[in-house]
Amino acid sequence: MELLLLGGIWGASFLSNAVILREMGFLSVVAFRVTGAALILWVYVWLRGLAVPRDPRIWAAFALSGVMNTALPFALITWGQTHIASGLASILNCSTAIFGVLVAALVFADERLTRRKLAGIGLGFAGAVTVIGPDAVRGLDLTAWAQLALIGAALCYALAGAFNRARLSGLTPQVAAAGMLTASSLIIVPVALMVEGVPTFAYGGLTWVAIAYLSIAATALAYLLYYRVLAMAGSGNVLLVTLLVAPVAILLGAMFLNETLSLRAYAGFTLLAAGLVVIDGRILKRRRAAGAMPPPAH
Repeated sequence: MELLLLGGIWGASFLSNAVILREMGFLSVVAFRVTGAALILWVYVWLRGLAVPRDPRIWAAFALSGVMNTALPFALITWGQTHIASGLASILNCSTAIFGVLVAALVFADERLTRRKLAGIGLGFAGAVTVIGPDAVRGLDLTAWAQLALIGAALCYALAGAFNRARLSGLTPQVAAAGMLTASSLIIVPVALMVEGVPTFAYGGLTWVAIAYLSIAATALAYLLYYRVLAMAGSGNVLLVTLLVAPVAILLGAMFLNETLSLRAYAGFTLLAAGLVVIDGRILKRRRAAGAMPPPAH
């Protein structure tokens, strides 16, 4: 149940981005999102009485993680959504898990690439190439750059995952998330003010609802839920959340934004999903086990 909820929450974040971008610059969207989420998580840390690290090296790690895990990928995703549909952005976001497996194999000795993982990575990359299409190679227009920005965001998430495991794994996850979002806020807020100016705050009610959703549900609550699912179900199940995000985002984009996607986008998502299923491996193992069992008696 938590797995489905997490996929739904992150899937709806693409709709929220699209709504807010009608009235706000993409950097301001990120600034509102990470600042609000950081405040909420620090309240959680305080209520739980969790220890706050004082080592400057840990806060330096928070800063790097904040750039790689939130500030930069959030900015790339939101900017990308100014030029492509939210459903298409969510499909390209599926490549996060593909990059994550590849980066982990390059960095950690216990994450070696098996033939099954290589096959899954190959399918995933084929899916991403299919979604972007051959036109991007011939001429990089804003649509192509926006799609590449989503791929860049996925790579950021993958690098951040490896970095967090190497440098922040000894910390309480909720404290690490609060510290990372705080560092991200300290970075992105000045940049947003310099580039886009002081927000007017005269936004419509729907925009404020979407901002609240991004900060409270899609970031603060999602982090808490993510760590709960990770503890309960393990990293393999969390990997499959990626498969749930895109269908939710596509459905919401069609319902509320009248978005339509090309057959090429759906074909690419099918390949990406197949890659994730192959990397996960459990469905394939179950099918082999079922094939090895004797047929039921009649």
